Amino acid sequence: DVQLQASGGGSVQAGGSLRLSCAASGFRFGDYGIGWFRQAPGKEREGVSYSRTSTYYADSVKGRFTISRDNAKNTVYLNMNSLKPEDTAVYYCAVGRPVASAWLTSSLYYYWGQGTQVTVSS
Repeated sequence: DVQLQASGGGSVQAGGSLRLSCAASGFRFGDYGIGWFRQAPGKEREGVSYSRTSTYYADSVKGRFTISRDNAKNTVYLNMNSLKPEDTAVYYCAVGRPVASAWLTSSLYYYWGQGTQVTVSS
């Protein structure tokens, strides 16, 4: 079975940092991309970052977030620095193989993790 386990969320003050992890199993990890999405209360789910052979970022997080993957550990990380209150959301990781221009399209991902809460206070 495909499983994605997101972890690392928590509560921080603005300007702080967190590192999220997405541990994957049940598929050939190196053949697929992993995307990070987030959903704030009352808002639609939005793409944050994506990693396969290249990395991509939403404009709102460029320069602050860094995605990386360890194929030996079947894990993708999202390092989040200079956090802002507007980064508050539940963060999800998902597996898929979207073309680069479509990485933000959540419907192109096959499986989703359970989400981890990130809360940034001002």
